[in-house]
Amino acid sequence: DAEKAVAQGRGILAKNLNCKPKELIFTSGGTESNNLAIKGIAEFYQNRGKHIITTKIEHPSVLEVCQELEQEGFAITYLEVDHLGNISLEELQEAITPETILVTIMMVNNELGAVQPIKDLAAIIKKQGKAPFFHVDGVQAMGMLPIDLQELSIDLFSFSGHKFHGPKGVGGLFIKEGVQLVPLLDGGGQEKGIRSGTENVPGIVGMAKALAIAGEAREDKAAKIRALQQLLWNGISTEVADCKLNSDLVIGAPHIISISFPGIKGEVLLHYLESEGIYVSTGSACGSRSRNISHVLQAIGLNDKEADGTIRFSLSVETEEADILYTVDKITAGIKELRLLMGR
Repeated sequence: DAEKAVAQGRGILAKNLNCKPKELIFTSGGTESNNLAIKGIAEFYQNRGKHIITTKIEHPSVLEVCQELEQEGFAITYLEVDHLGNISLEELQEAITPETILVTIMMVNNELGAVQPIKDLAAIIKKQGKAPFFHVDGVQAMGMLPIDLQELSIDLFSFSGHKFHGPKGVGGLFIKEGVQLVPLLDGGGQEKGIRSGTENVPGIVGMAKALAIAGEAREDKAAKIRALQQLLWNGISTEVADCKLNSDLVIGAPHIISISFPGIKGEVLLHYLESEGIYVSTGSACGSRSRNISHVLQAIGLNDKEADGTIRFSLSVETEEADILYTVDKITAGIKELRLLMGR
């Protein structure tokens, strides 16, 4: 029965992503999937070349793996981004060399909501004579943006269940048929030997169900969230002087918005809002315990004061207009109080 449940879950996910069930491997989440994709390709195909391309705004589970591979003799190119977190197609094209074996770029940035043009990037990558593999960290995109893996022409795609209201501790990796990886784990040979370890059966079933639900009227849900995102920015920018928007509210993801409040300590504002029942972060949610200035905010050119006063708001299908209006009121009151205390 458990085996059937896992197979059914794999089928549901494959249908929603437009891929073959056998191309999906279950993991513990996005971090493991990213590690497996990048290290697996690097180790298996290093005889072809030892050059990898990524961006300066990737999740730590990508950047730290790349830094580790640099210590092992790989050359890593970190692409620049503009003030909204968008990369240059021309810069990517210029960065690819005959030694490039992998390009790894996230679909949606977890701090800014910037959406990279994955289909256009894939077209550039795949027109090379000896085309590098293309890995996409799709963790923040799943359930929110349309994802058709056949249409995107990518080789590997990471995702995590809890980002679309599934259980925590379960995720997956799409591995295009024919692509080979060296496993991270040795053991019982589960998941075709690519990811040994007992399958998280309830997690897999729950994740598949969550994606099926997320896919129902997805465009309507996304439109609702985008309207709330705009309402939040309009309210804050009207009431709070000199705040700065770091997200693109037109082509960016609808569920993430980053706003800087120069001169305000983001950590202090975070705790003020927390006391009012509003939960935000000073960076990505999974890295909110880190006290360092975000590498993403540095990459888009924010100065120290702007970066230190930046808050990331996350919205979902459960967010309502009343939540936004309440948040605007509390942000306005909080900023005024903090600036009064600081003598501004």
